[in-house]
Amino acid sequence: MTITRRLGWFFVVFGVWSWVIWPTFLCNIWKDKRSWNHGMTAFFGVHLVLTVVSLALGTVIGVLGIRALLAARRAPAAIPAGELVSR
Repeated sequence: MTITRRLGWFFVVFGVWSWVIWPTFLCNIWKDKRSWNHGMTAFFGVHLVLTVVSLALGTVIGVLGIRALLAARRAPAAIPAGELVSR
């Protein structure tokens, strides 16, 4: 499967976005009074799991994007479809 440069950049941006948004979200949940009651509450636990899964997926998707961009850089330039001639 080939990932286009455009999709590769989308994947990289998605990965960066995940690493910007989810830690901030978790900090806000940490400060919420519903998160702690003589220890961690289920409210906090669920949001912690959401954050960990989202960061893992964001990392994997971001790495796929970086690998796609690197592969596109190494690949020879494609011949436009209109220029293909069958002999």
